Amino acid sequence: MTRGKVGHTMDSEQIIRRAYQAAEEKDVAGWVAAFTEDGTFTDESIGVTYRGPKELAFTVENYARAFPDMHRELFRFYVNGDIVVVQLALQGTHLGALQLPVGTIAPTGKRMDAPCADVFELADGKIQRFDCYPSGSVVLTQLGVLENLSAHLQH
Repeated sequence: MTRGKVGHTMDSEQIIRRAYQAAEEKDVAGWVAAFTEDGTFTDESIGVTYRGPKELAFTVENYARAFPDMHRELFRFYVNGDIVVVQLALQGTHLGALQLPVGTIAPTGKRMDAPCADVFELADGKIQRFDCYPSGSVVLTQLGVLENLSAHLQH
């Protein structure tokens, strides 16, 4: 249990819900503050781990720019002490450039509603480790990026 700003005790689920709320509100400082000093965020769909305030901030800024209406629809929480697993959907309209390690995807104007699972490990009421498992192939398909894939496949 951790003390919240208003003096009440927060459980692991509440800590994670607060972090999601910070990301949803594009509160970059609040998002970064949700992590321990050495906390990490790994986007498993692209194999990149972010650490430190600048890199953690980039994750929210990048998706906020690419999907100004970005929403995380939270379905289920599974909590075991300091481990929290969340089933959710990533939703939004692709209206801005999305930076990926392989390049930038120009705005498509299309909506995504992609399944995702997040695994958090907490330490002293903050996120020590965040492993995000978004369905990258679903996102790219919904954005129309994979539309021409069939032209490259041999039958």
